[in-house]
Amino acid sequence: MILRIAEKAGFCPGVRRATDALETALAESGKDGGRVIMTLGRLIHNDEYVKSAEARGAVTVSREDLPSVIKSVEDGGKITLIIRAHGEKEEITERLEALARERENFTLLDMTCPYVEKVRRIARDNSGEGKFFILIGDPAHPEVEGIMSCLSGDGVALRDSEELEKWLADGGKERLSAAGRVSAASQTTQLSSEWKKCQGILKKVYTKVQIFDTICNVTDERQAEAERMAEESDAVVVIGSPSSSNSRKLFEVCRAKCGRVYFVGNAAEAARIRLPEKTRVSVTAGASTPGIVIQEVVRTMSEQQTESFAEMLENSIKTLNTGEIVEGVVTAVTNNEIHLDLGTKTTGVVTHEKATHDPNAKLSDLYHVGDVIKAKVIKVSDVEGIAMLDKNRVDSDANWEKIVAAYDSGEILEGKIREAVKGGVIIEIDGVRVFIPASLTGVPRDNDLDILVGTTQKVKIIEIKSDRKKAYASIRAVLREERRAKEEQFWANIEEGQEFDGEVKSLTSYGAFVDLGGVDGMVHNSELSWLRIKHPSEVVKVGDVIHVTVKALDREKKRVSLSYKTDGMNPWNQFTENYKVGDEADVRVVSLMPFGAFAEIVPGVDGLIHISQITDHKIARPDEVLKVGDVVHVKITAVEEDSHRISLSIRALMEPEDIPDEEDEEEAPVEEEAPVEEEAPAEEEAPAEEEAPAEEEAPAEEKAPEEE
Repeated sequence: MILRIAEKAGFCPGVRRATDALETALAESGKDGGRVIMTLGRLIHNDEYVKSAEARGAVTVSREDLPSVIKSVEDGGKITLIIRAHGEKEEITERLEALARERENFTLLDMTCPYVEKVRRIARDNSGEGKFFILIGDPAHPEVEGIMSCLSGDGVALRDSEELEKWLADGGKERLSAAGRVSAASQTTQLSSEWKKCQGILKKVYTKVQIFDTICNVTDERQAEAERMAEESDAVVVIGSPSSSNSRKLFEVCRAKCGRVYFVGNAAEAARIRLPEKTRVSVTAGASTPGIVIQEVVRTMSEQQTESFAEMLENSIKTLNTGEIVEGVVTAVTNNEIHLDLGTKTTGVVTHEKATHDPNAKLSDLYHVGDVIKAKVIKVSDVEGIAMLDKNRVDSDANWEKIVAAYDSGEILEGKIREAVKGGVIIEIDGVRVFIPASLTGVPRDNDLDILVGTTQKVKIIEIKSDRKKAYASIRAVLREERRAKEEQFWANIEEGQEFDGEVKSLTSYGAFVDLGGVDGMVHNSELSWLRIKHPSEVVKVGDVIHVTVKALDREKKRVSLSYKTDGMNPWNQFTENYKVGDEADVRVVSLMPFGAFAEIVPGVDGLIHISQITDHKIARPDEVLKVGDVVHVKITAVEEDSHRISLSIRALMEPEDIPDEEDEEEAPVEEEAPVEEEAPAEEEAPAEEEAPAEEEAPAEEKAPEEE
């Protein structure tokens, strides 16, 4: 075996800078009173290095962990946090920088690669009003996420030329045409050939596009060197992690120039490689591969005994058998199929339907060049040199074990309802079809089960038939457990006076039931409105979301009494805010009594127009002048706050203001009424010189009838 190692293999300057910062911080952490060293995300795409760093005290945290990290700093904890070479989202970086300025016990080491920072700066400068920014790179990659977070306006991140063309066809051209200026850049580890292809596509649809060449020159040189070495070699070994973007692209570059390329992560994986004597082998490595890993791989391969000619011959002519489980490395991914290197002259092919159970899934999102997958052989064509494989079958076997384990542990699983069948529905959980009886779906009896099809549901496995690999599940069991948990939490925290926004679930003749989050409370009719109502439907309807207050609790009987009405809804408050004694108003007559008429001033507040205040002359009954529904103009003559009684007068607006004793006659109690036709003696009502009839000078209730 003739080994040649690439000069550009291993850590790039950006990764080296980040690892050096971590090593220095770990070495000094003990000198600073137990300072904790953290990295935001895995510092590099190499499991062995990350595990080694963690064993020496480094802590890997995620974005979701940042609130607890910040709280620890605010509580006085000493922490040094390192941002890896990929960089981080703009808003996160700014928050951490502000924290470092505010707190002496917190140190931020931003190890964003200078090449990445350059792209971030380009994104900031070339986005905003009237500008459109395009980045060619993996949208899910941390580097791309960080760059796109720097935009202040419209932009898009697209994986490759294929995605770019699809985006342009789906309306992207119109978005570019509407922009005053278009700029484009690439992820620093993008393939040069792919980036050039994207540039050509963009220039055809938008001739004025401004192109920024942002591929890291170290990455470019590494890929160019690997391409040259692959052309001159019988085999190439690429050392790196499948999660590393630049390592996967190195594999793609070499695969295009050499028929035998191996993707390994460490020496143990390299030990499985068998090559004939005098094979010319080139070794290269991704930017996140430590030098010690490269050395171990090379030493292992050098020490390997070469295969005998007979063993080589056996492997080269080895045939694949139907039903056999094989393992292969992904060499190509299209929309319709995946190609695998099986280590034989036969190429493995996995079609879309045999690679995933989701018909809408995009294979390029699920699988990448360099991935290692297992599949079952379903058909072999020696003539075409192709073996048709089924990955779903292998996955289904493994996933069935998960179903069995969930049954034993009681774990809640999640899946999608695929179809409604006789007696229930079928839910697919990681490729395994599980039956849910209709009675356990949570759908009311006789309702259409089709409403569940296409929805994602949580279920509990309730029965297993291992001999036939059949499982039965229940949605109701999960709902019941969730409801029980919600109820326990509710009763542990509920207090009188608490306020909720709840949905009206049902109505009865005496009130409305409101969902407070797993527990229903009842709003009595008297607490729905300040007005008298016959049915709650006069105020609310099922499905309404209303704001309620807990009025009373009965924990033993699990009952909650609620109130919907508020002081702001109180008609009396509305009246006093808008009217006072002496004001005039148009009111509607709502009822007639022998002693007067009641009229509505505002909804829910009535005032009394005493019979003596209806007109300027004597009448026997109010209905001689008024009828229910009449709208009349009145003056408010008295308001009793304590009893909520209001006196109104039509007469006060018909006569001069100096009518004697007008207030007295308006405020006389109802029980002192006397028949209108009985008059008090003239000498008790007015001086002799006054010629006005006695009945017009004093209210009827103030006269002294002869019978009394």
